[in-house]
Amino acid sequence: MTRIGIILGSTRPGRNGEAVARWVHEIASKRDDAEYELVDLLDYKLPHLDELAMPIMGQYSQPHTFEWARKIDSFDGFVIVTPEYNHATSGALKNAIDFLYKEWTNKAVGFVGYGEVGGARAVENLRLVAGQLKMADVATAVILTFREDFENYSVFTPGEHQTGAVNAVLDDVVAWSKALAPLRAV
Repeated sequence: MTRIGIILGSTRPGRNGEAVARWVHEIASKRDDAEYELVDLLDYKLPHLDELAMPIMGQYSQPHTFEWARKIDSFDGFVIVTPEYNHATSGALKNAIDFLYKEWTNKAVGFVGYGEVGGARAVENLRLVAGQLKMADVATAVILTFREDFENYSVFTPGEHQTGAVNAVLDDVVAWSKALAPLRAV
């Protein structure tokens, strides 16, 4: 069965992303088209990139890199839940992505952004990164704004229409993950 990782891309204390990622996972768990797993970056104590060789070489030396590589390699696609910090994604998420290369390649990715403008700029930033990693980023995305989907910038209260947006992203990620399976098999 197709496996989709839902990556929580914030490690900040008091992060809004935890409620968002759990909500996405809850919606996904009601579906029967794939297996969904929540992946919290806090569970992978990744320092700033500390490998001697470039990730494209696949010559990992650190235990934390091997653990992270095994986890990411186990998925066929991803939904990345990203905050927006200064018009980009979080440093922790970018660092986690940069640790690996082939484990991301030929996999689909969709995005759920949150922030002042719904994390839209962080999502666009991640689309560039996904392209470099030979990932297929789906056009649909979920954009959650502090003004409409949070109370006092901290209590997550998504509008009902957002459930449909999450399902649209999941539909596309699953379809593209299945379509890319022959490329991953090579």
